Amino acid sequence: MKPLLRSFSFLILLLSLSYVQAADSRPNILFIFTDDHASHAISAYGSEINQTPNLDRIANEGMLFRNCFCTNSICGPSRAVIQTGKYSHKNGFYMNGNKFDGTQQTFPKLLQSAGYQTAVIGKWHLGEHMAPQGYNYSEVLVGQGPYYNPIMLRDVDGSGNQVRTKYTGYTTDIITDLALDWLKEGREGDKPFMLMYQHKAPHRNWQPGPKYLTMYDDVTIPEPSNLFDNYETRGRAAHEQDMSVEHTLTPDDLKLTPPRNLTDEQLAAWNAAYEPKNEAFRKANLKGDDLIRWKYQRYIKDYLRCVASVDDNVGRVLDYLDETGLAKNTVVVYSSDQGFYLGDHGWFDKRFMYEESYRQPLMVRWPGVTKPGTVDEHLVSNVDFAETFLDLAGQEVPADMQGMSLVPLFRGESPDNWRKSHYYQYYEFLNNQKTAHMVRRHYGVRNERYKLIHFYNIDEWELYDLEADPREMRNIYTEAQYADIIKEMKADIVSLQKDLEVPDDRGSVESNPPSLQPRQQKPKK
Repeated sequence: MKPLLRSFSFLILLLSLSYVQAADSRPNILFIFTDDHASHAISAYGSEINQTPNLDRIANEGMLFRNCFCTNSICGPSRAVIQTGKYSHKNGFYMNGNKFDGTQQTFPKLLQSAGYQTAVIGKWHLGEHMAPQGYNYSEVLVGQGPYYNPIMLRDVDGSGNQVRTKYTGYTTDIITDLALDWLKEGREGDKPFMLMYQHKAPHRNWQPGPKYLTMYDDVTIPEPSNLFDNYETRGRAAHEQDMSVEHTLTPDDLKLTPPRNLTDEQLAAWNAAYEPKNEAFRKANLKGDDLIRWKYQRYIKDYLRCVASVDDNVGRVLDYLDETGLAKNTVVVYSSDQGFYLGDHGWFDKRFMYEESYRQPLMVRWPGVTKPGTVDEHLVSNVDFAETFLDLAGQEVPADMQGMSLVPLFRGESPDNWRKSHYYQYYEFLNNQKTAHMVRRHYGVRNERYKLIHFYNIDEWELYDLEADPREMRNIYTEAQYADIIKEMKADIVSLQKDLEVPDDRGSVESNPPSLQPRQQKPKK
């Protein structure tokens, strides 16, 4: 080989090796996701009712986001937003029961093409009509999945061929076992990875694991100050919802009947824990406010018991990262698909744009980059997650994604062009037919201080001053001194709807379900 050609070949080899080294040095991404975990049930967020020491580790060793908000407060739509980096009207998944179009562009597919190993383990909830796409490995629950003895659908090579496997045990533990198995044996050690480790808990109906069945039995959990909210100043939507602690919780929710899919051993442990408490309840024959208070205690204790299991299992995974040295080059992200009402306003569930269900927890640990113990106040959203994961991997963010990468915030920067307001829209209520929890369709905008909501099928507006009224007890929309603020925020809604290309589906209550076609733009002159 001629000297010049030999030198050129050697240079190519060096460049190739440097590229491989750079690729291998890209951070791993561990996305830990729960279902219905409210920020105010995390002690890092100042919870008055719960301690979550392992989740707090992520915030203490990294960054806690005070103002992370979902675009559509319901399970499936939130997950579709995260997969695509697009609002519901762009990814086609408006409400639970829709089928996610897995053929569309998603961030896992883009990470795969960039050389990342991708996996999703746990709750998927985007339909069983096709296996999750964009993943080298997936093992997901069927639908919501049960708390005990789940069936999982496994695709070991991303081919789309799923194998059903029945497990015996507590689902939170099983999902963690499977995630650790993949981290230990299922991935290629020389490639960066992105693992979505996703729990069912603490979704309804809040069945605690065997180790937690009697946790809090000797404790009275503090009640929210608005447990007995009468919705004065609020309109039809708040009055007509069907998600109240008083009326909506079922005997199954309240554990007055045992789960139907337990093994004999599990059932014996369950009955030993709950039957004495249930017998005491039956003898008390509670009425009125006393009955509401009992229901709240039963609900919130079971909810927190489920969170305790998640917290302990997250600790197992964090310990593994630390023990193996993976922690040094792994970005750990914790979030939940939306918030949840923990008796606030007398409710459970989500859907409304009120703070408790609109706000998501978000905590991030990135060793060597994100300063430990920091708190970020920017308005961020689940529509930003896909862009963030791509940016972490050094990949260009597609122009049709609608969020913003959070990586500059992870680094402690404060970009001048960061959003000053955030748009929200909930779609599920269809005309006057019975739907889950009967929450009216609405859209709205939130900025640093104010929130404006429009329940558009009944044409009712609500405005809240979040500084003066953080619990959103007083709708000030009709008060004259806020006229200028309302005008500005309505203009902001129009601007955001145009920028986001939101469909115009604001039909009357009696209209047929909307076509959900893109808003017609006026032709340019």
